[in-house]
Formats: sequence, C-alpha cells, structure tokens
Amino acid sequence: MAQALESIPNNVDLSSDRRLQRALEQWQPNFLSWWREVGPEGFQGHQIYLRTAVSVEPDGWAMFDYVRMPEYRWGIFLAPKSGERKIGFGDNLGEAAWDEVPGEHRNALRRIIVTQADTEPASVEQQRLLGKVAPSLYDLRNLFQVNVEEGRHLWAMVYLLHRHFGRDGREEAEELLARRSGSSDKPRILNAFNEPIEDWLSFFMFAMFTDRDGKYQLSALAESGFDPLARTTRFMLTEEAHHLFVGEMGVDRVVQRTAELMAQGKDPRKEGAVPLDVIQRYLNQWFTLSLDLFGGEVSSNAADFFAAGLKGRFREDDQPEHKALSVTYRLEVPENGALVEQEVPLRNAMNEVLRDEYVKDCQRAVDRWNKTLQRSGVNGVSLRLPSRRFHRGVGPCATATFDPEGRLISEADYEARKGDWLISEADRAYVRALMHPVHERAKVASWIAPPGKGINGMPVDFEYVKPPDA
Repeated sequence: MAQALESIPNNVDLSSDRRLQRALEQWQPNFLSWWREVGPEGFQGHQIYLRTAVSVEPDGWAMFDYVRMPEYRWGIFLAPKSGERKIGFGDNLGEAAWDEVPGEHRNALRRIIVTQADTEPASVEQQRLLGKVAPSLYDLRNLFQVNVEEGRHLWAMVYLLHRHFGRDGREEAEELLARRSGSSDKPRILNAFNEPIEDWLSFFMFAMFTDRDGKYQLSALAESGFDPLARTTRFMLTEEAHHLFVGEMGVDRVVQRTAELMAQGKDPRKEGAVPLDVIQRYLNQWFTLSLDLFGGEVSSNAADFFAAGLKGRFREDDQPEHKALSVTYRLEVPENGALVEQEVPLRNAMNEVLRDEYVKDCQRAVDRWNKTLQRSGVNGVSLRLPSRRFHRGVGPCATATFDPEGRLISEADYEARKGDWLISEADRAYVRALMHPVHERAKVASWIAPPGKGINGMPVDFEYVKPPDA
C-alpha cells in the first residue's frame, strides 16, 4: 500500500533502497518540467475530476477527486507477486521467472522497455493542445485522465530502467524526456507517435486504434519471463481499458451524431458534423498506422523474444501449446506483381499472431459503430476496416501498393485515388474548423452526440473540470 506522505507513491518498498529512491527523486523534477513544458496547455491550474491509483488493491487503484494535474500523484505500482511464477512459453518453459535481468537478455529487455516507455510521453505531447477545443467538459476530463495515466505509465517504465539497468537505464530515462513527438531533430521512436493530433476525431481514432495496439503489446509483455516487467504491464492494463473506452465511444458518438442527421435527410457537412466518408478516411489512416506498430509480418526479433521467454502471445495460457515449434503460419505476400502464399515458422510470425488478435478486436468496435448507424435509421452504408495490406509502411506489403480491399494496384492508381482513402488536407481543414471549445456544463459540440452516462456514477452534466479560481 502506498503511503500518503511519500513523494513518489509506490508499492515496491522504494524507501528501502535509498540509492534508487534518490535517483527517482532527482528524475521527478525533470518529469514535472517536461509535463509543464509539453503537457496539456492552458489547464495546468484547473481542478480536474480524476481517478488516481494509490495502490493496486480493488479499493485503492481508482480513487476519484479533484486535482490539479501537476499535483497528480504519479507513482510506481506493480501487480502483486503471486507465488513462484514460472515462465509460460518458449525455450525456458516451466523454469522459474526472473526477478532480475538475465545478462544474456539485458539488451533485448532494455530495448523492449524503452520502446514501450517512449510511447507514453509521446502521446501526451501529441495531444497537448486538444483541451482548448474540447467538445464538452466530460470529454475534456477524459482527455486529461488519459494524459495523466500515460504519465504514470512512463513512471512505471522508468522505474524498471532505474531499478534494473544501472547507468544505462538512467541515461535512457533522461532520453525519454528529451525526445519530442514530431521533432525533426529528436523524434519519438515509432512513426505513429510523431503524427500530429490537431482535432478530436484524430484523438478518438488514436485512442481507439493506437492505444489498442498498446493493449496487445502490454498483454504480450504481461506474459514475460522477466517478472517485474510482467507485473508492471499487468497493472498498466487496468488503466489502459479507460483509454480504449474513450476512443471507441468517442468515435461511436461522432457516428451517432452524423447518423441522426442523415436519418433526418440532412447533409452532415452543412449541419457542422463529420460526413461518413471523412470518418472512414480517418479510420483508414489511424488503423493502418497502428498496424505498423506490431512490426513486420516475419521477424527474427519476434522469434528470439518468444524463444527467450521475453514476450509471449495474447493470453498465452489459452494457447494449445507454448513452445510454438514444428508449427507454421500461412500468409500472403507480394512477389513479382502478385500475391503468393508463404509458410513461415510460427515463432517468426509472432508479430502477425498478435496483429490477428488486434484486428479481431478492432472489427468488434467497427461492428458496434455500424449498429449505431442502423439504430439511427441509416441503412445501406457502413464503416469498414481496410485490408491489413493497405497503406503499410512496415513489412512485405510496404514494398507494393494496395487498395483498401487488399488488391494489388499500380503506384499511379494508388496516387490517383489515395485522396478517396486517406485523410486529405481538405479533410483536416474541415474537421479543424469544427473544433470550437464547449467548456460549459450540460453542453456539447454540434458534431458529436452527448455521452450516455457520466464518469464514476456522476451525471453527464457534472462539473468535471473547474477553473483555477473555483
């Protein structure tokens, strides 16, 4: 249980390691300086109705109260250690999980942790201006909840770096605060986290698709034979669920508003809402950018991580066997202007195995949005996921051009039609023009439907954000 007076709330007995505690206390002001510089702009003094983790217990990890974001109780929480855990997959199946970093896996684990850690501050930087154009106080509060929890997830990864990687880990922790999303000099590691997020439709799509990639990456790391990483990511997943809710339901509310207007025979564009074709292009772009985050379809690194017991599959316990030997995975790849089937060892296809689970989850959400269209009386049109071959920047499909149905097309055809499939500058300009702030209770912007219910049992028109002088 975290102690209320600790400067860094934690359940890792930080006070017993004075050297580590001092190192993290020195990192803390640098983190706060980063937060004030590139965190949510214009709202640092506001009081936000936020949930804060004070422990991992059921009655402690989600405490709601008003807090100013720079005073948020960021902390270090690992899921409880449960007995003598065994490694659940790979060549070390059945051996005792590691409490310390095995020397032979030091570089690989550091790379895994740094890559995951870098996404957390990146998304805060991407979203820093959105508060100024929030469609309601409810949405404003949800944005800030996502932001502070991304900050806490950064703390979780930084703790692992400081605790288990010595000087290298401390230097990596400093670099996490030095990189900037979209910077030409020191960009974030993964491309999707350098994309601009200038409007709320992009934010909802990011939370829906890109944060959902995070769910699957964290789930794979929650299986890790390195027990501190597994315990860290298991607790992160409890918070990540809200981020996915914000994205999925945010898009659903945009679709609902558009559908209501269409059912009335009105043109959403003339009514200040988002037309379905624009929603589809945003969906196409953010889904495909997020597909790339899983890595290439065939990966020796993925095979090595699985073999070593560093990164498993989604819900590894549900798999029929856990060594993935003598099994192949079939996929289609472009070759000489045609798609050809290829069978690869399952271990080499672990990125694609994880991507399979992700795509199924995304399809479930799109099905939900289409039901919203139907319930509103809009029939004959629907939203859809594009083929995973479309608009790829990583893997074999990045070497050819495909339409959203996954058909091979010429580069000239692709260039001629990509404005029909991906976000155009005209789309961005139109959606940005809708972004007028609505910061009054019981009001919501015209381009989005109101939420169905509030947060933590509070009414929808609750004062989720109070000005500094309230």
